[in-house]
Amino acid sequence: MPIEHLFAESDAVVIACPLTPETRGLVDAGLIGRMKPDAVLINVARGPIVEADALADALEAGRIGGAALDVFAVQPLPEDHRLRGCPNLLLTPHVAGTTATSLRTMGLGAAEAMLAILRGERPATVVNPEIYG
Repeated sequence: MPIEHLFAESDAVVIACPLTPETRGLVDAGLIGRMKPDAVLINVARGPIVEADALADALEAGRIGGAALDVFAVQPLPEDHRLRGCPNLLLTPHVAGTTATSLRTMGLGAAEAMLAILRGERPATVVNPEIYG
C-alpha cells in the first residue's frame, strides 16, 4: 500500500522507522494533510522524520485529531517551541519506551561492558570496532 493511502485511511499512524536521508522530513504537510480529521500521529522514532511546523499547522487548525511525540528534532524540546502550545498534543521526553525491565537491562549491559574493558577484553557491543584494529 502506498504511504499516501496509509495516511489517508488510518485512524492512527505510528512512526517507528530509522532516521535516514530518505526518511528525514518524510512526514510532511502533504502526508499530514491526507490524514482523517480524527486521526492521530505518533512519533516514537526520530524527531526530524516529522516536519514539526507541518504538524503544528494541522494541530492548530484542528485538521487532525491529535498527536503524540516522544522525540523532537532538538532534544529536549525548547520551552518556547511552537509545538508546546498545540492542542491535542502529548509530549514525552524520549522515554516512552522506558520500563523497569529495560532500565535494568541497560544498566547490566553497561556494567558488563565496563568489566570487560577493565579486564582488557573487547565488550560484546562496540559501536566503533575499528579501534580494535
